Amino acid sequence: MTNPNTYCVIMAGGVGSRFWPMSRSAHPKQFLDFLGTGRTLLQQTYDRFLAICPAENILIVTNDRYTELVKEQLPDIKDAQVLTEPFRRNTAPCVAYASQVIAARNQDAFMIVAPSDHLVLKEEAFQRTIELALQQAGGTDCLVTLGMMPNRPDTGYGYIQFEENDGALHPKVKKVKTFTEKPDHETAVRFLESGDFLWNAGIFIWSVASIRKAFAEHLPEMDATFNAGANIYGTAAEADFIQGCYADCQNVSIDYGIMEKAKNVYTVVSEFGWSDLGTWGSLYTHLPKDTNDNAYIGHEVKLYDCARNVVHANDGRLLVLQGLEDFIVVSTKDALLVCRKQDEQQIKQYVNDLTAESGDRYV
Repeated sequence: MTNPNTYCVIMAGGVGSRFWPMSRSAHPKQFLDFLGTGRTLLQQTYDRFLAICPAENILIVTNDRYTELVKEQLPDIKDAQVLTEPFRRNTAPCVAYASQVIAARNQDAFMIVAPSDHLVLKEEAFQRTIELALQQAGGTDCLVTLGMMPNRPDTGYGYIQFEENDGALHPKVKKVKTFTEKPDHETAVRFLESGDFLWNAGIFIWSVASIRKAFAEHLPEMDATFNAGANIYGTAAEADFIQGCYADCQNVSIDYGIMEKAKNVYTVVSEFGWSDLGTWGSLYTHLPKDTNDNAYIGHEVKLYDCARNVVHANDGRLLVLQGLEDFIVVSTKDALLVCRKQDEQQIKQYVNDLTAESGDRYV
C-alpha cells in the first residue's frame, strides 16, 4: 500500500551529452532504451516509483522542449504532473519549484527527488532503502540522501563522508560529515580504504516542511522568488510566473546550494545495484558480456578478435569490427563514434566542438 503523503519528483530535463551520439539535445538519454529492455530510462524510473507512492503523486520536472516527449512516454500522467522549466538552472530551482507545487497540494507531504536516468537492478532493496529514508525524514527535521557502498575508487562520482549515528533512527542511517566533489584517483583510493565514504547517488528524501525551511535558510533569495507564487501554483497563471522565476534564479545545484551547507543531513548506506549511467563505461559494467568481455546491443554486430569493447548499434546497419580492444563504438543513422574507453570523458568536448562547428546538426 502506497502512502498518500509520499510524493516523487523525477528530474528529467538533462541533455546527457556524454552519451553522444545516441543521446542528442532533442532526444536525450532519459528518453532512450539504452539497455534493450523495451522501456526507456524515464519509463523504468516511473515504473519503479509506482510501488512507492500513488501514481497521481509522481511529478516529472523537465525542460519545456521535452514536455511532449514526457507525455508520449508516460501516457497515464496528467498535465498537472508535468512541471515545465523554461530554462536550465541546475537542480536547486527544480526542487524549489516542485516543493512549492507539492506544498500547495499537501502541507504534510514527503518528497523523494530522483534523476530520471539512473539504473536500479534490485528493485525490492531500493524500496526498502527508500522506506528507511522516509522513516528518518518523518522522525526528525532533516534532509536525507542515499549513499552507495563503493566497490572501486571511481573518480566519476561525488563522495559522502559519514560519521557514526547522531540522531539516526537505524544503524544504516548515518550523519553526514562532508560532501566531496569528484576526486582524483589517488584521493578516491584513500576514500575507499577509509571505509567511511559513500558514492553520492543524487537521490534525496525529506519532508516538504524541512526542505522549505532549508531553502529559507541557505538560498533565501530563491526561496522568496518561488514563495511569491504561493497562490498561483495550480492555476492558469503558473506558467508565466515560473518563466519569471527562472529568469531571476541563479544556476546552482541542490548539493552545493543546500546539502553541503546544512547541518541536519543524513545518508542511508545503500546497496541496490545502482549506477548513474553517466558514461558509456558505466553502461558497459551493467551489460551482458560475450566470452571476450565485449558488451553490445544490436542485432547486426559481428566481432572478430575483439575484447572488452562496448558496442551500441541500433540503426539497422551491419557493423563488423576486427582487432579492437577497450573501445567504445556507437553507430547511429547520422554519426559513428569510435573512442578508447579510457578517453570517454572527452566525448563531452567532442560535442562542444561539433556544436561550435555545425550548430545543432549533429548534437
